Amino acid sequence: MAKVTEVRAKSILNKSKIFDYCVNAYTGCQVNCRYCYARLFMRRYSGHSEPWGAFVDVKVNAPELLRKQLARAKRGTAWLSSVCDPYQPLEAVYKLTRQCLVELAERQFPVNIQTKSALLLRDLDVFEKFEEIEVGMTITTDDEKLAQVFEPGASAVRERIMALERIHSRGIRTFVFIGPLLPGNPEKLVAALEGKVDKVLIDRMNYLDTIKGFYLKLGLAPAMTDRFFRDQARRLAAETAKRRLACEILF
Repeated sequence: MAKVTEVRAKSILNKSKIFDYCVNAYTGCQVNCRYCYARLFMRRYSGHSEPWGAFVDVKVNAPELLRKQLARAKRGTAWLSSVCDPYQPLEAVYKLTRQCLVELAERQFPVNIQTKSALLLRDLDVFEKFEEIEVGMTITTDDEKLAQVFEPGASAVRERIMALERIHSRGIRTFVFIGPLLPGNPEKLVAALEGKVDKVLIDRMNYLDTIKGFYLKLGLAPAMTDRFFRDQARRLAAETAKRRLACEILF
């Protein structure tokens, strides 16, 4: 059970190195992905002593603060979210991501949403108000059991794919972010995504020492090698090309 603290943020629309802005309505993440790059630096940044996944700060003033910042901000793409899942379980209670999206839609700021939760289907009505929006799921493997080990607070892989299908059917651009690449069947995963996403993005793993230890404990040392990444990425790219699905290897 994560320690939940309600806080008041000083800024919510922040500059991003990937998109123009990022919006994080929460600090900390209940999804608790074992490979998350935020596990170390966000603990130091937030001042929490609890391990990653064991705390969440809820920025209760996020929507009103965002409204004020948007009024004077230059139009640009907002990324939800960069260091937490915008649809982690607490979002079902606080609805901060939804309220922030309402504010962004009012100003017609382009939005890129990335999550591992089927909870985002709740906000389909808000997505449809945007002129420019991309909605994506992070999916690291087709293996449900392995996904549960690495992403204990995420929706099942099949639920994520079904959510993408429903969103895509409404004419909204969708993508899947495959990163980090975990062991599994790349061809099977791409086949399941056909007709449900507009593009596939592939990313490699940054192996922090704590993450290496977790892989070794599970007997997955081969999955930490460049050879593994190249082979999996090659198979993914080949299958997407076969199905005429846009694919990009990021790093």
